[in-house]
Amino acid sequence: MGKLVISMDGVVIKEVQITKDKTTLGRRPYNDIVIDNLAVSGEHAALQMAGADVFIEDLNSTNGTYINGKAVKKQLLVHNDTIEVGKYKIKYLVDPGADYEATQILRPAAPPPAYQQSGFGGPTSLDPLVHAAASIKVLNGAAAGREVSLVKVVTTIGKPGVQVASITKRPVGYVFAHVEGAARPTVNGKPLVTETLQLKDGDVIELAGTQMQFINR
Repeated sequence: MGKLVISMDGVVIKEVQITKDKTTLGRRPYNDIVIDNLAVSGEHAALQMAGADVFIEDLNSTNGTYINGKAVKKQLLVHNDTIEVGKYKIKYLVDPGADYEATQILRPAAPPPAYQQSGFGGPTSLDPLVHAAASIKVLNGAAAGREVSLVKVVTTIGKPGVQVASITKRPVGYVFAHVEGAARPTVNGKPLVTETLQLKDGDVIELAGTQMQFINR
């Protein structure tokens, strides 16, 4: 079970266990987590549980929601992520004994970007191919044949504003999740109906009109 440690200027204000399917955060008194500060919107963000996973979603707040310094719309949280709302910092921690607590060890020195496009339909910000346990290979379009290593804890792919998904690196494997867009991505021709899906070697993802194959040799 995860928990949130809320602080301001280095001083811990409160700790909150995440126990509900949906936990709201904002300035209004009816939120589950109330932060009475003008920099925080009335309904600022929501945390949603999906099994052992916890997503955070910005609720069109005025000043935005940030994860490790990057603005996000919706993102799967991993152990030791720092959420920023206004001047408040909220550390997401997974209780010892959880099956993915080792995620902290896998985190690179630099925080992952909010969006990391895969080179199709616009400029790319993907890192060059390096040795890694897993990668995605673009199968169609202008970027067909391009292979990109999944070296970050969270790799976000797709076209912001159209369709976005994330692949999260865990000690037990790689988890695929829908982040943004009215239409859900497909895996092996079937729409993603759950919040997350464990990827297997050879799975074919279709996202924003582009097909990609997950490779985990």
